[in-house]
Amino acid sequence: MKIGLLTVFAIWASTALFAQKKPFVVPAIEEWKPAKGELQWNQLTSISYNDATLQDEAEYLSGFTGNIPSIMGKGGSVNLQLCTDKKLGQEGYQLTITPKGVNIKGQTEQAILWGIQTLQQLKVQGKPLSCGTITDKPAYSIRGAMIDVGRKFMPISYLYSLVEMMSYYKMNTLQVHLNDCGSPNYYNDDWDKTYAAFRMESELFPELTAKDGYYTKKGFHDFILYAKKMGVEIIPEIDTPSHSLCFTHYRPSLASKDYGHNHLELRNPALRPFLDSLYAEYLGGPDPVFCCPRMHIGVDEYSNKDKEVVELFRGLVDHLIREVERYGKQAVFWGQLTHAKGETPVKVENVMMEMWYNRYANPRDMKALGYQMITVPSRQVYIVPAAGYYFDYLNCKTLYETWTPANIAGEIFQERDPQIHGGMFCVWNDICYNGISVGDIHHRMVPAVQIISEKTWHAVNDSTGYTTWDKERKVLGEGYKCNQLGNTEIDLGLLPANAIINKSEEAQIGYDYQVDFDITWAAEPDGTILTEGPYAKVYLADPIGGWIGFSRDGYLYTFNYKGKVGKKEHIAIKGTNHSTSLYVNGKLVQELSIEKRFYAKDKTYNYVQTLIFPLQKTGKFNSQILNFKAKKM
Repeated sequence: MKIGLLTVFAIWASTALFAQKKPFVVPAIEEWKPAKGELQWNQLTSISYNDATLQDEAEYLSGFTGNIPSIMGKGGSVNLQLCTDKKLGQEGYQLTITPKGVNIKGQTEQAILWGIQTLQQLKVQGKPLSCGTITDKPAYSIRGAMIDVGRKFMPISYLYSLVEMMSYYKMNTLQVHLNDCGSPNYYNDDWDKTYAAFRMESELFPELTAKDGYYTKKGFHDFILYAKKMGVEIIPEIDTPSHSLCFTHYRPSLASKDYGHNHLELRNPALRPFLDSLYAEYLGGPDPVFCCPRMHIGVDEYSNKDKEVVELFRGLVDHLIREVERYGKQAVFWGQLTHAKGETPVKVENVMMEMWYNRYANPRDMKALGYQMITVPSRQVYIVPAAGYYFDYLNCKTLYETWTPANIAGEIFQERDPQIHGGMFCVWNDICYNGISVGDIHHRMVPAVQIISEKTWHAVNDSTGYTTWDKERKVLGEGYKCNQLGNTEIDLGLLPANAIINKSEEAQIGYDYQVDFDITWAAEPDGTILTEGPYAKVYLADPIGGWIGFSRDGYLYTFNYKGKVGKKEHIAIKGTNHSTSLYVNGKLVQELSIEKRFYAKDKTYNYVQTLIFPLQKTGKFNSQILNFKAKKM
């Protein structure tokens, strides 16, 4: 039988079309059905939506598509549609691309937002949209991160940015660890001098609130509502009865007599009323501060040396669970009940346990009891920046190839087990005052969010595709509303003094970068700022000694160099995620890198001296600065 050339070509064209590669996004799309044609981004000229509740989603979409207009109704080149389709579930969406436009449908606002985030990631890649239909929904309902703000304060502005970045990757849960303490090893084994902080404003116990950084009640309440709008649930955590040094600093009578002042005394009859009052302050009233569906009660790492104390501990855990439930919320807690095995009953029904260490909570035993579980295995998903233990950055390759929430530290369960609700990673700031910046933490957060998003939504192990995934995920960035990695570049012939050089508060350049300028030095008083932003200041003359330097996160760093009046020089500052270096006229003056510092005779910790360079505005300098350039390396 003979086949004509035109027929052969038609068969080839059809085969090529329908073998079209699935669009790349993080997390990976579950189902892709290609169709003929493509759509140019400039063809998206309007947005329509079929329900008034989608107005926020339409405005968000408009923000990264050129501020195109949006209206409630029909006929937009991008159409958002709330629908009834039980197959999609609460977070699933369908995104259809035709030569005429885009349609996104789902059962909830959150589902519509996830479709929009897929569209945003496709736009970042700079290619026309291939026509076809994406049908996508997550394997697990909890996909998230925990951040320790107790030992390292994070400004509320950063938490907003973090939520925006997490939403971009369809991560729907952020646990905020609101109190904790350092180790007494770093403070001459003196509990009274050991750092501890409680990050919430308290009107009942005003002196409890940390002096070096805290969240107002209204500020945290509004943050929870904003996060909800971005599809992210906030889980606030108040950790007791261990990790509780902030409470015993405030009220020494609550300190344990046997296990250290970071343990609360379980025999003290005043303990429960104190904790109940604390819970009431944030959970009580018609519009509570913690206006979210869950609260985390902590309860990890309490001593199990004494049988009587174990029973008291179990009783307190049960009491705190029921106290949270009394306010209509679900209780979440760290798995501890294998470590604290005993007879006193602890409520199981509708209670969620984070599985972080199998010796503290055996996963199979906890499943048999009936607990809902979140997978957060410490040896797989814990980050402790620059500490030298757990991970500095997550091992994305190993996680990509071998891990899903069904793998709880080597205990393997059936994928999508209904009692395993999802997985998270954790960022712990165990070593207080070690120089780590908010920017350093975010630099670790981004790849962690990407990989945990991939493995909790898509939940597939792949031993061959990591290299391609790792290359392509780096293109996606943080979403259009977040610039914590610092992607602002500047090239100015003249750097004006006392001026706004970028209206964005997040105008900054991050690792790896080089900032260059020519300067003719004039007399500069101590404290003269070159550039600044909300997170950092760079000095031509630092406030103490008049050296070139910078400050951020409460730290001041200086280089061993001062400008001389009348001298012309070329200055370059280079920054990486482990060092900041000053060059003058092409010669290295000093590199501020990670230092080993002693906290005991033969024990050291890593002290970090990094800078994400601020580019929002300039200071009142007198020197002339020309050819100012900030570029990624």
